[in-house]
Amino acid sequence: MMDMSMWIVLGTAIFLTTMILYRKRFRLRSLQRSTLPLGTLGWPFIGETIEFVSCAYSDRPETFMDKRCRIYGKVFKSHIFGSPTIVSTDAEVSKFVLQSDAKTFVPSYPKSLTELMGESSILLINGSLQRKIHGLIGAFFKSPHLKAQITKDMHKYVQESMETWEDDHPIYVQDEAKNIAFQVLVKALISLNPGEEMELLKKQFQEFISGLMSLPINIPGTQLYRSLKAKKKMANLVQNIIQARRKNGVSAASWVPKDVLDVLLNDSNEQLTDDLLADNMIDMMIPGEDSVPVLMTLAVKYLSDCPTALQQLTEENLELKKLKAQLGQPLRWSDYLSLPFTQTVITETLRMGNIIIGVMRKAMKDVEIKGYLIPKGWCFFAYFRSIHLDENHYDWPYKFDPWRWQDKDTSTTCNFTPFGGGQRLCPGLDLARLEASIFLHHLVTQFSWEAEEDTVVNFPTVRMKRRMPIWVKTKSRGDP
Repeated sequence: MMDMSMWIVLGTAIFLTTMILYRKRFRLRSLQRSTLPLGTLGWPFIGETIEFVSCAYSDRPETFMDKRCRIYGKVFKSHIFGSPTIVSTDAEVSKFVLQSDAKTFVPSYPKSLTELMGESSILLINGSLQRKIHGLIGAFFKSPHLKAQITKDMHKYVQESMETWEDDHPIYVQDEAKNIAFQVLVKALISLNPGEEMELLKKQFQEFISGLMSLPINIPGTQLYRSLKAKKKMANLVQNIIQARRKNGVSAASWVPKDVLDVLLNDSNEQLTDDLLADNMIDMMIPGEDSVPVLMTLAVKYLSDCPTALQQLTEENLELKKLKAQLGQPLRWSDYLSLPFTQTVITETLRMGNIIIGVMRKAMKDVEIKGYLIPKGWCFFAYFRSIHLDENHYDWPYKFDPWRWQDKDTSTTCNFTPFGGGQRLCPGLDLARLEASIFLHHLVTQFSWEAEEDTVVNFPTVRMKRRMPIWVKTKSRGDP
């Protein structure tokens, strides 16, 4: 009887082992003969990362993609940043992935960034918690209350900045825009005003953000180590603000949140711990240092190179300023966003500038889309820059042409995704446009300028090489 039982157990084990090996072998064979995109994985371990980074530092980062697209098609396989990767320059394929749920794709970023952000970052968390935080923040960012506050704060900080500008000194637009946008965003997040704490936060934030694309080595002396220390100092500052808010509590039913932190503290979800809130407040400060000020700076760059566009934008804003003065009314957020040509300038700046070059996801299972297989465990890289600069989508794609957007609805096309897409669409996209509109309005109605030569650097983040120096001349009343 015992012998029979042993044979049954042994036979079952052999059968199960055979089935597992067969399934693995069958899956490998199916992957080999399926529609896995063409391409090459490059050298062992490093893949094609060196060539990708080399192209990224050039004035045409998309050459890495363009070269492979010509050989393999708009979707191809590669190996970059330590992972086998399916790269997409196909708008429909990218849209499908971005709109997929967390059971199919999850965020995937270089190791240094994930370690610096932490597992609780809104950029990395998935499922119901991510949807909860994203929904709360998105709703607040769309609220008339916040837009009115940001309009007021932008006006204040822009005026304070521009009052220091002198006609005989160069103005570095990138520095000015960063200072303004960071203060506005921090005020919207945690209601911190300019002062000693703000200066401390700025200093530590510069160290923090320097490590986002650094080598993933966390030992004393490395950039990642210094960046993590800086984040800890910032987290302590934010933690003190959180604890003070919790101590004071929330008052009556007529309570209106004054910032993002208020919104999240007022939610009953137990997962929204103080540590999670502090870390995410810091992570959400990145657009104030990076994307929003770069949008402002690039708009000045492109307008400086296109006098016709600059003249039309100036006339539109001067007309609005004159009208509001006649009515005796202050400029509201809806006034800025109602300027049609100003909005086309911002849209074209987003298309050409590609402040966010793309997003990366990891496949949680085998996925097939448009005849392409994305294997489980592989990274998917939706590369927006190639789509935005594709001559099949845009005539003369490297020409700054805001008129191309007249009478076009950007929300109806998958060929324009400067803020990502799907469930992780940037919740601050309207505020980015608002801030850029206000900055440009004050700039063109108060000054004329001559820009010095400067070039765009595209890696590891988009920025101007010389910080966009301009020489301004204050406009007197009646100047065009």
